[in-house]
Amino acid sequence: MKVLGMDFGCATGSLRDGKFPDKDCLLPLISKLLGYAIVAASTTVKVPQILKILKNKSVRGLSVVGFELEVVGYTIALAYCLHKGLPFSAYGELAFLLIQAIILVAIIYYFSQPVRTTTWIRALLYCALAPTVLAGQIEPFLFEALYASQHAIFLFARIPQIWENFSNKSTGELSFLTCFMNFGGGLVRVFTSMQEKAPTSVVLGSLLGMITNGTILSQIIFYRKPETKKEKKIN
Repeated sequence: MKVLGMDFGCATGSLRDGKFPDKDCLLPLISKLLGYAIVAASTTVKVPQILKILKNKSVRGLSVVGFELEVVGYTIALAYCLHKGLPFSAYGELAFLLIQAIILVAIIYYFSQPVRTTTWIRALLYCALAPTVLAGQIEPFLFEALYASQHAIFLFARIPQIWENFSNKSTGELSFLTCFMNFGGGLVRVFTSMQEKAPTSVVLGSLLGMITNGTILSQIIFYRKPETKKEKKIN
């Protein structure tokens, strides 16, 4: 019995015989279930961050360049997974994350008025090139080079935010819930990528994302108490 590419037959057969399914049957099933769970959760992962900015009408402490690079990274990662023909459960969250990341950058621009000319140039350049990359209309060797650079892009997307948090001893308007879901999603994605036999580069990308998101999450937890004390003094 298959549902969305998940084979429940071996598991249900073992249970009917009064046996616990073996790992060769159970692990792929768990991987598929977790993969679809990530895809489902990804539809709202950046919503808490978006709502926090809209509520406070502020982008204090947020790295604009970091969020822009995140959009570029998601675009390359999604295009690569589509090009490789991986199952949707192995990369589906990238589509939803990309859409939300673009909305988030647009909101950051709105609350960062006036927007510099260089920022508009970067935005227009992305709009011009992204459709070509997503359609896979580039040479295979260039695709591999882009995906290899995608790891560095995500790393440099996180470093400015990590440094800004450290410099300010504050995480500003960063959403704990969004960062927590990013970290948890990265952790699960490492497992599912290995189970789906994704290319090593995909697994390494998930691992890198988990580590950097974990660093930002730890900063939110570490800097939360000092911020609370300051707020109490002001009040």
